[in-house]
Amino acid sequence: MRRNFPAELYRRNPLLTLVGGLHIVLLLATFVGLVTDDRLIMGVNAWLKPAKFMFSIAVYVWTVAWFSKYIRRPRWLLSSVSVVISATMIVESTCILLQAARGTTSHYNVATDFDAVIFQTMGIMIGIDMFMAVVILFMFSRPSIRLRPVYLWSIRAGIVIFLAGGAIGGTMVAHGAHTFGAPDGGPGLPFLNWSTVGGDLRIAHGLALHALQILPLTGYAISCWSAVPRTATKFALLAIVVVAYAAAVFMLYRQGIAGTPLFS
Repeated sequence: MRRNFPAELYRRNPLLTLVGGLHIVLLLATFVGLVTDDRLIMGVNAWLKPAKFMFSIAVYVWTVAWFSKYIRRPRWLLSSVSVVISATMIVESTCILLQAARGTTSHYNVATDFDAVIFQTMGIMIGIDMFMAVVILFMFSRPSIRLRPVYLWSIRAGIVIFLAGGAIGGTMVAHGAHTFGAPDGGPGLPFLNWSTVGGDLRIAHGLALHALQILPLTGYAISCWSAVPRTATKFALLAIVVVAYAAAVFMLYRQGIAGTPLFS
């Protein structure tokens, strides 16, 4: 690619590129909090969770920006999706940062009316965002999409598993916590903070959400693999990867709700 990555990303979708850049700036701000603020929320630095979310949101919106080039029409629908995703992610990150600054949790927090409104707002934003993912999947099902078949199907598979990750998030909301078999905030792995005494649905949730990046990258690599010239063979390889990935998400989900830690 002759253009550098930021320039190419901006050409594909200026709005989402800028929103991703905003979240990188916010990520750097959380680094300042990590080294200057010693407050703990559920046993970890108050700014660790916002840092991970800022990075994850930046990767997400940049992924959608990258995909934008492939959706030629209807352009108005793509523009609308970009605006809605930008708005929902900005509201989501604002809620997370606000609660961290207040020294309290953002998710599953209904301790006060204000906390409950914040949590409900975040839930609404994620629900809207998941609907936008359905719209993107619809746009990638249209015959106007012109991509290598293996790459195209890897994008579709990534979106489907991403939506499954949203459903796992719904399970955590219904449960009122991300840990099963133990309270949230107990012993966890360094940095990741996955529970080491109970099941943790964040593992399956995160793996499913990042199928949006991992599967298309894998599909693109397979589609360009000159050592495998036959398209049918490339599809078979992609199918193996997708099934294995989906199985991993499912097993981690079952392990989580069973209350079994990934590592103890």
